[in-house]
Amino acid sequence: MISVEEARALLFDLVSPLPSEQIPLAEASGRVLSEDVTATRDQPPFAASSMDGYALKSTEAELHAMFEVIGESAAGRRFDGVVGPGQAVRIFTGAPVPKGADFIVIQEDTERRESLITITQDPGRKSNIRPAGVDFTKGTKITAPRVLRPEDIALMAAMNIPTVPVTRKPVIALISTGDELVMPGETPGPDQITASNTFGLKALLESAGAHVRILPIARDTVASLETAFGLTVGADLVVTIGGASVGEYDLVAEVSQSLGMERSFYKIRMRPGKPLMAGRLGNTAMVGLPGNPVSAMVCGYLFLLPMLRRMLGIEQVLTPFQSARLAEPIGPNGPREHYMRAVLGADGIRACADQDSSLLSVLAQANALLVREPHDPARPAGDEVRYLPL
Repeated sequence: MISVEEARALLFDLVSPLPSEQIPLAEASGRVLSEDVTATRDQPPFAASSMDGYALKSTEAELHAMFEVIGESAAGRRFDGVVGPGQAVRIFTGAPVPKGADFIVIQEDTERRESLITITQDPGRKSNIRPAGVDFTKGTKITAPRVLRPEDIALMAAMNIPTVPVTRKPVIALISTGDELVMPGETPGPDQITASNTFGLKALLESAGAHVRILPIARDTVASLETAFGLTVGADLVVTIGGASVGEYDLVAEVSQSLGMERSFYKIRMRPGKPLMAGRLGNTAMVGLPGNPVSAMVCGYLFLLPMLRRMLGIEQVLTPFQSARLAEPIGPNGPREHYMRAVLGADGIRACADQDSSLLSVLAQANALLVREPHDPARPAGDEVRYLPL
């Protein structure tokens, strides 16, 4: 058996960043920017008013001064003339500042009678003008790689960038295995259960940027597994769930190796998720997850998500450990690294009472994985421990 750290290193060797594609800006939120993009113009492209008021010369902006209003400048419709001495232009927020003016007296500080205004309050020294290019200038870069947030999309729109280079979404094929499984909505037989791992993993991986294909359940026969593997054409990563242990009906290793899989490793020194297998089928990476629901989901967080991030070209592929104080004492750990389902609250972190790897209800209550080193001694309440957020 190998450690979690060793397994991750070997898994990263199985995948590499995928190629780039151009997509419309409106579809780019949540995607990974694969190349730097640059602004095609200044923002704002002209000196603009930041307030509603009157544009005039700063040397004349004094209390009780009077001005003749000679025109109007609105957003999208500028005043084309020149502001001379004793003159002002009615201006609105976002409108271009007219030539000859370098100061905006806000509307509340003036009084208007027909075409004349009087400054009735001290106008202060703030010009109320946004200089051209104050937000960004032509050539300003948004650097890759990065997961594009709504704020990035807004910025690129302002930069007049209509299409965006992003990393192609990794295609991940999920194969659940076992005669005991039926799909949600079907009627299970007396000895059957509903497949759950596939749907949890699909949600997890798609939320992180993958395109996930759920393949039909593979039965516990060589022929059924071979058919399932035949449906994975075009996938960047094949994930099997169940059938990777050492029981009489655990055929995934046998079938995958008969199809030419080059095994990278088998079994990890961890709980839950010990019977994890990985390798390569031609140019496609393959990971065989254990069938216990919690084991499969924990392995999804620890191994599949980092592999996905690597394929997307994200620099930080591993979720950083965080620390918290124990809200309750915990007993000693055994010989394997243990990722305990836990709840992080205002008073600290507490391990869930039942750590059985089949209990999805416990996993659904958890918001963290409390990480225990092999042979970690018993810990009292108040001890600082490491955890991974879920």
